[in-house]
Amino acid sequence: MAVEKPFDDIKQVLEEKGHEVKMFDSDQELKDYDMGVVRALSDVNIDQFDFPVVSIEGDSVQDIVNDVEKRLHRKYS
Repeated sequence: MAVEKPFDDIKQVLEEKGHEVKMFDSDQELKDYDMGVVRALSDVNIDQFDFPVVSIEGDSVQDIVNDVEKRLHRKYS
């Protein structure tokens, strides 16, 4: 899983729940992750990802973690 810098708090909670998490810069091209957590999604950056993405915009850390886990569960069930 990839989490956009500087969201270390989200990375930490996801790791505590057993997920392997890497941090990335917003302009970095990403491939081969099962999920991404980004600051915001737009028509400009949506094509940058070849995996499902959760936007941080306006959500609490717990809301984001819940969304990630729901999407991963759907993906692997």
